[in-house]
Amino acid sequence: MFNLLLFTLVGVGAQLVDGALGMAFGVTATTLLMIGGLGPAQASAAVHLAEVGTTLASGVSHWKFKNIDWKLVAKLGVPGAVGAFIGATVLSGLSTEAAVPITATILLAIGIYVALRFSVRPPAVADARTTPHTARFLSPLGLFGGFIDASGGGGWGPITTSTLLSRGKTAPRTVIGSVSASEFLVASAASLGFLVGLGRESAGNLLVVAGLALGGVIAAPFAAWLVSRVPATLLGTAVGGVIVLTNAQKLFKSFDITGAVTVAGYLTILGAWAALLFYAWKRSTLTPAEAEGDFTGVELAVETELTEPAVKRER
Repeated sequence: MFNLLLFTLVGVGAQLVDGALGMAFGVTATTLLMIGGLGPAQASAAVHLAEVGTTLASGVSHWKFKNIDWKLVAKLGVPGAVGAFIGATVLSGLSTEAAVPITATILLAIGIYVALRFSVRPPAVADARTTPHTARFLSPLGLFGGFIDASGGGGWGPITTSTLLSRGKTAPRTVIGSVSASEFLVASAASLGFLVGLGRESAGNLLVVAGLALGGVIAAPFAAWLVSRVPATLLGTAVGGVIVLTNAQKLFKSFDITGAVTVAGYLTILGAWAALLFYAWKRSTLTPAEAEGDFTGVELAVETELTEPAVKRER
C-alpha cells in the first residue's frame, strides 16, 4: 500500500509538470523513479506502459477538440515508434551499471535543454499559420525523438513539441494535440520493445504503472489550474534545473567523482540555475512585445512624456 502511494505521488509530480508545460511527463517520472532505486530500463518500461493509457486518453481529448492534424501524426509518430522500439531494445540490452550513466546523461541533456528553452527562448504561444511540415523534416525528428524517449526514459515532448513550435509553421494547439496523439504510437512501440528486451520483467512493475496512472489522473485538474497561475517560463526553468541536478548527482556517483570537484560541480549547476530562474522571472513580468525586444511602446511613452509639457505650456 505504501509503495502504491509512493508511485502515485511520482505520477502526481510528473503530471503537474506535464500538464503545466505540455511536456516532460516521461523525463520527470523516470528521474523520480530512478531516485527511488528503480533501474533505468525498468523505470522507462513502467513509464511508457503507463503512458499508453494516458496518451490514448489525451489523444482522444485533443481529437474531440479538433486539435489534431492526422498527417502530422502519421509523419511524426510512425518514425517515432520505430525509434522508440530501437531505443527500448538497446536500453534493455545494457546492464544496470552501464545503463545508469547513459540514461542519466540523456536526462541531463534534456534537463539543460528544457531549462534553456523556457528561460532564454520560450516556445511561441500564438501562431495562426498552418503551413505543413515535410516528411523529410518530420521523419528524422520523430526517429530521433522516439529513440531518445525510450532510451532515456523521456524526451518526446521536449524534443518534438519545442522544435515544431519554434518553426512557427503550425498552430500551437495543433502541435500539442498532434504530438500528444503521436506519443501513443511511441509509448506503445517502446512498451513492445521493452517486452522483447526484458521479457516478463517489463510487466513486473504493474504497481508502478498503476501508481503513475492514478497519480496522473488525480493531478490533471490541478495541473490545469497551475498552468494558469505559474508562468510557463518559470516552471519550465525550475523543472529543467531539478532534472539536471538529480542526474548530475547520478553521474558523479557512477564515475566515483567526489571531493572538491563534486562541490564545484554542484555550485556551478546551482549558480547557473539561479541565474536562469531570475532571467525567467524577469521575462515573465514583461509584455509579449517587450519580451520580443519590441520597444515601440516604450519609445511612445518617452515621446509622450517629452511632448506633454510643451502642450501644457501652449494651453
